[in-house]
Amino acid sequence: MKLLYDNLSVEVSKMTTRAYSTSFSLGIYFLNNRFRNSIYSIYGFVRLADEIVDSFEGYDKKFLLEKFKKETHEAIESRISLNPILNSFQQAVHQYNICTDLIDIFLQSMEMDLDKIEYNTERYEQYILGSAEVVGLMCLHVFTEGNLKQFNELKPYAMKLGAAFQKVNFLRDLKDDYQLLGRSYFPNVNISEFNTLAKEQIELEIEADFKIALQGIRMLPASSKGGVYLAYIYYKSLFEKIKKIPAARVMTERVRINNGRKLSLMINCMVQNKLNLV
Repeated sequence: MKLLYDNLSVEVSKMTTRAYSTSFSLGIYFLNNRFRNSIYSIYGFVRLADEIVDSFEGYDKKFLLEKFKKETHEAIESRISLNPILNSFQQAVHQYNICTDLIDIFLQSMEMDLDKIEYNTERYEQYILGSAEVVGLMCLHVFTEGNLKQFNELKPYAMKLGAAFQKVNFLRDLKDDYQLLGRSYFPNVNISEFNTLAKEQIELEIEADFKIALQGIRMLPASSKGGVYLAYIYYKSLFEKIKKIPAARVMTERVRINNGRKLSLMINCMVQNKLNLV
């Protein structure tokens, strides 16, 4: 029966999420149960595309990404795929009417990672839109369950949250992106001479995104607010830790939140959500 394969497909996406991100996995756990499989499926899809452009050294990345793009559209059109992650993703797409334009914009940003691009403000904003903001909108389709009025009200906030997460990732991964992958996303910043002023300007931009995003989180339905808020808290904590270290250290280490701190944040988030303090 196809139901068995569909369930297996979701399990693969769930395993992928847990293997790559404990933070998002815990955030998903705090969502209403009816949303979890679809969010796992979206994360699995995004993660697989990201792996192609980031990790598959020695392979024809352009060919693999084009093949992945083609298989994604085939999966959506035929409502099945022999790739379990794509099979679970197409289920989420159909269940929550996720717009294929969002998927294409995401894949366009992945294509940008295939080449060493000199990022100006326009290209930076284009990349953020595709790699993060539209992913937030895919998730928002799930959380609003077909309520277009609610979706449109929350859309700008979801985009800001996605942007904040991505920019924190850029800061956290600055060393590896620059030294291993030859990438520098922040416009008008000379990474080889990364300094306090450049770091502070980026941090101000992230602070503004987080501030707007929190307003939207407070407007979310109770069924999704707790999980999204936990992801927000994790990333905000990571960001605050990055803010405390000098610019030179950002280029020599990858800042992390240890499991003990994550547990503490999770408990605090549970209490705030329970007392309706979010």
